[in-house]
Amino acid sequence: MKIIKYEDKYRDDMIFMILEAQNALGRVPGLNEDLLDIKRNYLDAGDMFWLAINEQDRVIGSIGYNSIRDTDEVWLHRLFVKYNLKRQGIGSALLEMAENYIANQGKKVVRIHMGGNGFEESKIFYPKHGYVEYRERYMMKNLSIIANYYGRRIEVSGGKYSGWRYCKSSG
Repeated sequence: MKIIKYEDKYRDDMIFMILEAQNALGRVPGLNEDLLDIKRNYLDAGDMFWLAINEQDRVIGSIGYNSIRDTDEVWLHRLFVKYNLKRQGIGSALLEMAENYIANQGKKVVRIHMGGNGFEESKIFYPKHGYVEYRERYMMKNLSIIANYYGRRIEVSGGKYSGWRYCKSSG
């Protein structure tokens, strides 16, 4: 598996993966408008969006962020992992990649909105990674404590991808 900067050639595969993930959570599958044009909503805005790609060149995860204007904060968006590959380190690797990149952009705080019902997995996942609830359905993490090691190779232990090397993003 590798983590790459979003490329348009993966758009349809990414959308299908997200719809499947939502369905597996018992949520009515649907897309937020930003997912229909990642380039405009993330990359052209100076922010980032990454995809986790498997050996068969298929999308198995995603994550992105948008900067909050005139602050050192960002909103984290669209952390999804292919429904049948959860709990194998993919989400953690995507989150670590994003946090390291964000910290190296000089940003200090990452915020997430938990949505409504159907986000029980997220309510367990994010606190394990240092996020704290600051308002109902909202969590945040202070990145000022993250060491500057973006770009180093990350080794994930446990799960199917144990021992696989995650590549740094190109961009």
